[in-house]
Amino acid sequence: MMEEETDTAESSYPYINRDISWLSFNYRVLQEAKDPRVPLFERVKFLAIYSSNLGEFFKVRIANLRNVMRAGKKSRKKIDYKASDVLKQILVIINEQLLEFSSIFDHQIIPALKENNINILKRTQLNEDQTLFIDDFFRENLLPFVQPVLLVKDKVKPFLQNGALYLALHMTTKNDVLSKPQYAIVKIPSDHVPRFVELPAERAGSHDIIMLDDIVRHSISSIFPGFDIIDSYSIKLTRDAELYLDDEFAGDLIKKIQKSLKKRNVGVASRMVFDREIPSHLLEYLKDVFELSRYDLLQEGRYHNNFDFFDFPTFDKKELLNKSLHPIAHKALETADSIFDEIDKKDHIIHVPYHSFDSVVKFFEDAAKDPTVTDIKIIQYRVGSRSEIMNALMQAVNNGIKVSSFVEVKARFDEEANLRWGEKLEKAGVTVNYSLPGLKVHSKMAIIIRKINGTPKIYCYLGTGNFHEKTAKIYSDIGLFTADQELGQECLSLYQYLETKERPTKEFKHLAVGQFNLLDVLISLVKQEIANAKQGKKAEIILKMNSLQEKDMINLLYEASQAGVKVKLIIRGICSLVPGVKGISDNIEAISIVDRYLEHARIFIFYADGERKIYCSSADWMYRNLHTRIETVFPIYDQKSKETILELIDLQLMDNVKARKLDELSLNEYKQPLSDEVDIQSQVETYYYIKRITE
Repeated sequence: MMEEETDTAESSYPYINRDISWLSFNYRVLQEAKDPRVPLFERVKFLAIYSSNLGEFFKVRIANLRNVMRAGKKSRKKIDYKASDVLKQILVIINEQLLEFSSIFDHQIIPALKENNINILKRTQLNEDQTLFIDDFFRENLLPFVQPVLLVKDKVKPFLQNGALYLALHMTTKNDVLSKPQYAIVKIPSDHVPRFVELPAERAGSHDIIMLDDIVRHSISSIFPGFDIIDSYSIKLTRDAELYLDDEFAGDLIKKIQKSLKKRNVGVASRMVFDREIPSHLLEYLKDVFELSRYDLLQEGRYHNNFDFFDFPTFDKKELLNKSLHPIAHKALETADSIFDEIDKKDHIIHVPYHSFDSVVKFFEDAAKDPTVTDIKIIQYRVGSRSEIMNALMQAVNNGIKVSSFVEVKARFDEEANLRWGEKLEKAGVTVNYSLPGLKVHSKMAIIIRKINGTPKIYCYLGTGNFHEKTAKIYSDIGLFTADQELGQECLSLYQYLETKERPTKEFKHLAVGQFNLLDVLISLVKQEIANAKQGKKAEIILKMNSLQEKDMINLLYEASQAGVKVKLIIRGICSLVPGVKGISDNIEAISIVDRYLEHARIFIFYADGERKIYCSSADWMYRNLHTRIETVFPIYDQKSKETILELIDLQLMDNVKARKLDELSLNEYKQPLSDEVDIQSQVETYYYIKRITE
């Protein structure tokens, strides 16, 4: 869906709705599931990623659109009609994608698994031994959890757990030929038992699997002995998972979040997913019982919660997985007696997951035992459930170091985990500060202060990703270690603002910080390229980020294109800008890369009349990042580091294996190699490039 921009004077500028664009991104994930070049188990994993993404989309974005529609109806505003139109388009696109999902699974994945002696069987395909096996399995493992309920409209309305799997049953009373249809619900207890159950193999060397859903289907007749079961159909209800904290300027924010978390799993329904084979009379009955509208209904295949494919058994068939690319040690940092001695010599960048994350862990572990360290400060946005970094912070307190952590408890779906870590750190003696009212703190920053010969010295780590040891193995991010004291003072100034809520007295000259100078800096950098182009100089902007949605910045990029600035975009997710439109964005090219690692780094490069200004950032160019968050954009000054980042970006721009072209039609076509070009898969090439320059 392409819209025209109406908020500014440039009313003719094209703009793609953010949610429609996001669906285009999620389709790129689905493309990986059907790409025969991708190892089979990785294709199965991409089915899981697609499903997980879509689930979160419904919990948050669709729920938000529904709330906009409800608000519009109450106030009779035109916004209601716009939200309704967008929602209709979204549901059409999702239905098309889910049909393709089912086709990929049924006609590509299942046959490919069978070729590798892995058989996903339905209950009608079982032999006698396997049937006896699932009979016993049901009695011993599932019977206590299936929660059967006979539905009676207006009288019996069971509560469906958020995201849980159920079977809706169409039945009739036994021995009563005139009996009316009867309906019931049973739960598929995938929260208690693994979704994939291995059966006794029919022959040596093969692996037979049945899904938990089909074991329950097979056994439900024993639960309803007085009924004939005509058929069963899977359903699932997704509830609104957003935390609405409009009144967060008053009262205790932590208590409000804790209270909202308890309501998350009982929120308003944002969709009911159902088997597309379900008869209309049963669907209408369920719709009435659970008080759903037609906008709440989404047809899918026979199975839901396909994110469970993350746990699909691999039977030690390593040849069906990606070839391992073991993280590369940054030896200068990881083998140093003290990491601070190496940072004193020069700035260092790491690029995870190609580099190991161990250097970041060592940054904190060395600080915890260094007698010259007086202070450690860290911004905690997302942290793993097990964290060596958090352990190092608590050890530092034991060693007499002052440790402070700013915990952002509004990190979506990590609120509860962050609250737990905040409590644990406080008990250990860490000074913990929590979220700012009205703002989300998204900066990725840590500060360590050492006292050398009586003089404090600041060391900083600034990153595009979180202090999360687990996601650092699959998210592609850039991190900077620096002992630049001017940059360090600005980091300290920002952190003190988070602690005291008092705005810094000095302006930021190196950092660009959300709520301070971030927008002004970005606008100035783009406008300088525009001015250079108008003077006949070479002008170029390269932007790599997760999402590009902020309309004023998009309009500025359109203006840059019209002035002759060459703009190259690498956008993983949402791209509301439309490249290649004659007279508007002729000089803008955009690609998206979806591959084995999640592209998460934000890198901004401006030609700057040959100076090449390079920045890394925690911020995407979305309205929320640029207007309602504390973000940091940090410069790369070290020449070798700048050259490395330019090489990394060049590899991505040359990708002709996993890069998709983003254009006016948003067809997600793979960027094909020219006849004389070799295949370049940028993530694989990046690994070997990092390996060469590191070792």
